[in-house]
Amino acid sequence: MRLLVLALALSVATAAQAAPAPLTPADKAAAFKAAGFKPKGREWVRCDDTQTSSHQNGSIEVADLNGDGAPEAWVRESSVFCYGNTAEAFVLVTKRPTGWTILLDEVGIANPLATKHNGWPDIEVGGPGFGPSPKYRYNGVKYVAGR
Repeated sequence: MRLLVLALALSVATAAQAAPAPLTPADKAAAFKAAGFKPKGREWVRCDDTQTSSHQNGSIEVADLNGDGAPEAWVRESSVFCYGNTAEAFVLVTKRPTGWTILLDEVGIANPLATKHNGWPDIEVGGPGFGPSPKYRYNGVKYVAGR
């Protein structure tokens, strides 16, 4: 009986943390556009890198960072030519009733942290080097540099 209760509790916790549904093609296009990407053939690009073979066009990963059921999207692109030694950039967008809105736009690798402000996780932006990585906090509207 205890095992059954534990299994049920784990399944409820997992369901509560489940990722939002995948974006429709229209939502995906709108999220890319809000993040400053443009269509190029079947791909989306923000940096038109024709110089390096390591360029990776835009990609989207859907998340629900604040647990409200509405999707957020990590829109990413990779290019040494465009983004230097970090070679990565991301734009975090959220879907609001008025459309997709930018919450954070940075060069680097996003690392959501366990600490939260206003119900949203703090985000550390990593890159090359040995110094401390910048951290951003949600101020109720968008992410701003933390202190």
